[in-house]
Amino acid sequence: MGDVKGFLKHGRELPSRRPVPVRLLDWKEVYEEFPADHLETQASRCMDCGIPFCNNGCPLGNIIPDWNDLVYRDRWEAAIERLHATNNFPEFTGRLCPAPCEAACVLGINQDPVTIKQVEVSIIDRAWAEGWVRPVRASRFTGKKVAVIGSGPAGLAAAQQLTRAGHQVIVYERADRIGGLLRYGIPEFKMEKRHLEQRLAQMRAEGTEFRTRIDVGRDISVEKLRADHDAVVIATGATAFRDLPIPGRELRGIHQAMEYLPWANRAQEGDLAVDEVPIHAGGKQVVIIGGGDTGADCLGTAHRQGAAAIHQFEIMPRPPDGRPDANPWPTWPFTYRTSSAHEEGGERVYSINTIEFLDDGAGNLRALRVVDVEQQVVDGRPTFTPVEGTERELEADLVFLAMGFTGPERAGLLDDLGVEIDARGNVVRDDGWATSEEGVFVCGDAGRGQSLIVWAIAEGRSCAAAVDSHLMGETDLPSPVRPTDRPLV
Repeated sequence: MGDVKGFLKHGRELPSRRPVPVRLLDWKEVYEEFPADHLETQASRCMDCGIPFCNNGCPLGNIIPDWNDLVYRDRWEAAIERLHATNNFPEFTGRLCPAPCEAACVLGINQDPVTIKQVEVSIIDRAWAEGWVRPVRASRFTGKKVAVIGSGPAGLAAAQQLTRAGHQVIVYERADRIGGLLRYGIPEFKMEKRHLEQRLAQMRAEGTEFRTRIDVGRDISVEKLRADHDAVVIATGATAFRDLPIPGRELRGIHQAMEYLPWANRAQEGDLAVDEVPIHAGGKQVVIIGGGDTGADCLGTAHRQGAAAIHQFEIMPRPPDGRPDANPWPTWPFTYRTSSAHEEGGERVYSINTIEFLDDGAGNLRALRVVDVEQQVVDGRPTFTPVEGTERELEADLVFLAMGFTGPERAGLLDDLGVEIDARGNVVRDDGWATSEEGVFVCGDAGRGQSLIVWAIAEGRSCAAAVDSHLMGETDLPSPVRPTDRPLV
């Protein structure tokens, strides 16, 4: 490393977030610019640890110490080459990934870890600005044709790798634009869609073809799809919502998070005016049920729409501020975190359960009946016991259910393909990413279950290598993960 004592001389520093009153007036990303010299100082904290656990903490196997050192030495163009060697889309992961690499950073044993995620996103942003990101065209064409169904991060990664291997790749997307959850699930304040657009332009220039508004199994039959392609990759994600089947669920004003979030993104795309958004939180009492990232996305969106008050519910207890003894390095730290959306307002409520939605007499939501709960472990599984005397009502006009997903949707594509489904509702795959149907492969959340963007990209890259080997008998494409791999938790 360039400065072997950097971690002794410098503390962790991140870019400032724009002031809350300012950023709530727009939908732009929340962070201020971070000076290049500050970033080089942060890169110097990478401590030449000998065994870089960060590489293993990242499912992509990013060679993090290499590009930290290159940034410290002001060799930015070499840094993007090293970063792109393992990650197709660092502008996505650098904004959206929760950074398991930082949780595994050796410096994190007794100090704040290296700002790996900030270095990553700064490298790719500078590379785009300098014109260093160019199409990578195949040196040969195989004559093989591959269908990729779904255009989220797993599908895009698989498509780009297979296109660069020389195959004709067609990505099918049922929505009107490419990007999956990157397009309609991630709010603009977390990732402006210009980052997605510039990457899609690169992929088109490389030869990947995108077809939108095609729901395979409905708009095109599975039989025709398979007849027209030599291989099929399922990358549809896990989009089956987890619901809350309690009394009053049918009332107007209760929506899934992914029924709510896309409308705000469509308004930012210019498809409709802000005041035409069908589900709008302006002036309303909002409750978000679910304490994860999707719930935080709803929170930040509702803030920008001018909600009168927002409560975010989480049935689990509040996490501790620091690592508990049972959660040591380098496992993922289950600690209390404050996202930019939480910084903007709203009340986070832990150890609470909703037991009924209450009617106003006209079929509209009026309030929630809730109760505090205590977590207990019975036969190795967590259960939640109501606390006597805590039952109460909370007024609400809107409820957003952000409790995660139960697997891929089966009607249409998966049912027609006849692929095997496991007990968790995911598509079964073998060690080579192949489903139970010959020539059909699966990657990302459709096979893994709901997970992180970095796992989706890693699986897309690995699945592409398996498909290339299936078609050509061998492959030079990298395969960073196996279907059985799991994170350090």
